[in-house]
Amino acid sequence: MKNRWTIFHARLHQTLRKTSLLPKKTKILIALSGGQDSLCLTKLLLDLQPKWQWTLAIAHCDHGWLTDAGISAHVEEVAINHNLPFYLKVAQNLKETEAVARKWRYQALVEIAKEHNFKYIVTGHTKSDRAETFLYNLIRGAGSDGLSSLSWQRDLTPDIQLIRPILDFTRRETLEFCQQFGLPIWLDVANENKKYARNRIRGDLIPYLQDNFNPQVENSIAQTAELLKADVEYLETQAQELLIKVKAQQDNRLDRYILRDVPLALQRRIIRQFLPQIIQKNPTFAEVEAVCNLIFAPNKSRTSTLPGKAIAEVSGQWIIFYH
Repeated sequence: MKNRWTIFHARLHQTLRKTSLLPKKTKILIALSGGQDSLCLTKLLLDLQPKWQWTLAIAHCDHGWLTDAGISAHVEEVAINHNLPFYLKVAQNLKETEAVARKWRYQALVEIAKEHNFKYIVTGHTKSDRAETFLYNLIRGAGSDGLSSLSWQRDLTPDIQLIRPILDFTRRETLEFCQQFGLPIWLDVANENKKYARNRIRGDLIPYLQDNFNPQVENSIAQTAELLKADVEYLETQAQELLIKVKAQQDNRLDRYILRDVPLALQRRIIRQFLPQIIQKNPTFAEVEAVCNLIFAPNKSRTSTLPGKAIAEVSGQWIIFYH
């Protein structure tokens, strides 16, 4: 049973051949939480390793919370049983929120990757996670970027890529795989805590949508996210090219005469790409809209809604930014 080749192995093998997400003979750091998704991914990569000649290792991020007690030892035992190097990061006084924990985990994984010369970090995110992220960001009012944010790969640093190889698997399929091979799933009680929005989406909203609207809602949402991802990449590239033409070289100003001939979708993206150098953070929707409104505004119009006492003012053909 341990060496059985299943349809899940074939699917991942074909995905990797088609996408080149994880090239042959590379070093891969597996982020293993102990849950069914990352266990499924670990087993699949181990079984495919002879074909791809990867160098594999396991990393685990322990939040240091009471609900995580014992999980590090459990994951280390998995690594030992598979004769894989094991790297552990333990947080100190980490605030118990989803956002803080997620940010710390990626920082910790990057540190491990840098320390041990890994170019690829892989996580067990699935189609189910993609649907949850889509709904979570939709409820928060995110645009197309947020709705397509959970993708197959992204750069964590210029030299380290995050790869999600089983993004076309559902959580139901990873559970089936783990059961087939008797993998030791760690049941994380934090996943049942309904104070976290993602847990409510997972446990309440998606089952409701499946029962009352579309049994294949996870597939439908994943397809939408994939389509949006391609649109976002195209628009971002166009905006980057236009920003070079719109931005004056000598100081912080944008040419609104050029912007007037640009579609609104690109106006927003150009301004959103430009504003971080003025306000030192990613702008909100309201901040982007405030600058957009100046494109057709009368001369000397201004907005002071930008953070850090920054001001944008219309001066002839220019929108000029002051601190």
